[in-house]
Amino acid sequence: GYRLLTVCAKSEEEIEQLPPEDRELFLSELGISESGVSRMARAMYSQLGLISFLTAGEDEVKAWTIRAGLPAKKAAGKIHSDIERGFIRAETVSYSDLAAAGSMAAAREKGCFRLEGKEYTVRDGDIINFRFNV
Repeated sequence: GYRLLTVCAKSEEEIEQLPPEDRELFLSELGISESGVSRMARAMYSQLGLISFLTAGEDEVKAWTIRAGLPAKKAAGKIHSDIERGFIRAETVSYSDLAAAGSMAAAREKGCFRLEGKEYTVRDGDIINFRFNV
């Protein structure tokens, strides 16, 4: 039941040595859309039943790895037990909605943000601001 992935170490080395702006062109010349390392990470996450959600503040964005199917309240506990204990709501926007809007402010204006309760199942790529009171 495991997927077989073929990765060319020499190509991966060449990709990593390129400046970021040249990598996409190199990948397209090879006829692939993403590096082998990215494909391998995605396959491992899938096989292990893991997803990532993000939190974003003024000075940092952080990814949190959780099991797929975890409710928002339990996901909040991965950040800190106080956030899980005092959970009120999860202010959520999907990464794809944010990327389409172009900014957090634009995503808010377009109504892409949702308020979700403790039983909301966190999705891969959700950007979440947890509201809590301890």
